[in-house]
Amino acid sequence: MSVMSFVRPAALREGDVVAALSLSSGFVARVPHRYEAGRRQVRAELGWRVVPAPNALRGEAYLYRNPQARADDLHWALENREVAGLLSTLGGDDSVRLLPLLDPAVIRAHPKVFLGFSDSTVTHLQFLRAGVTSFHGPALLTDLAEHGGMHGYVSRGVRQAVMDARGFRLRPAPEWTEQHREWLDPDLQEVRRTFAPSGGWVWLQGERPVQGHLMGGCLEVLDMLNGTPGWPEPALWRGAVLCLETSEDVPAPAQVGYWLRNFAAQGLLAGAAGLVLARPRGYTPERVEALYGWVRRVLWEAGREDLPVLANVDFGHTSPQLTLPFGAQARLDPALDVFEVLEGGVTA
Repeated sequence: MSVMSFVRPAALREGDVVAALSLSSGFVARVPHRYEAGRRQVRAELGWRVVPAPNALRGEAYLYRNPQARADDLHWALENREVAGLLSTLGGDDSVRLLPLLDPAVIRAHPKVFLGFSDSTVTHLQFLRAGVTSFHGPALLTDLAEHGGMHGYVSRGVRQAVMDARGFRLRPAPEWTEQHREWLDPDLQEVRRTFAPSGGWVWLQGERPVQGHLMGGCLEVLDMLNGTPGWPEPALWRGAVLCLETSEDVPAPAQVGYWLRNFAAQGLLAGAAGLVLARPRGYTPERVEALYGWVRRVLWEAGREDLPVLANVDFGHTSPQLTLPFGAQARLDPALDVFEVLEGGVTA
């Protein structure tokens, strides 16, 4: 099987300017204290100077009515020589509306680190379709603006993915949380959340080691993207280690199974090298077991009982979360309990 090759952007360095982009929701304008906390913590932990794209702070109503302004911000950040990287402020639910407005030639001509998750799945896949590595990780308003300071697991994960040109081994977070702190209340910004010990990751099936390029994203967003001109070509899926997560919508386990059946019908599971599932947000232990049952069922239906599946992984809608370099080669080894990125997603 041939190995997919992607253009790798330059590694971010301390002192770099990174543009904050609101490519979906403009909620950031309602929580200026959270935005400023994120900027401070990014500067303190990563050394970057965050600046807003021209339209990023113009508010929910304006950005909803003006998808062109959001696409313009992406192109502006890519073409601006003073901007070294791109950072999503938050997710949302309508990045798919940007598809007719995005220019893949600009993405290809100006490869830069793009970091985000959730609805940023749309943008990540357009980077991959343009042949450029992209980075599924925390947004400015989420883990980067964590209450009371950025979690060390998050800052280390970002650094190893976008500031180091070497490969790295991924490891479970020692703790995690879903505790809610009201973002609209500035007085709660410095009140740390309570974290519980992590149960670690779990292998659902598989025995032999596999290798492939990372790709995927939020399943609800992939469902919106499916069938549009922004859906990746079959060759891009072939040989991939699929990294899939669910959002705060908490889809039923059966719904996840239906989405995977769609992937099977398209031949995406037949051609996959491996599957990595994020810790599902808002699930009870019973719901988690039902989810895993559906995953095994669909893979049996697809004749992929051989496919290595690693679950409960710390990415997506969980805290703290990893940063995954989509497009980089990765290796799964169930026997040795290994999930590692074999090459840097950036260049030195």
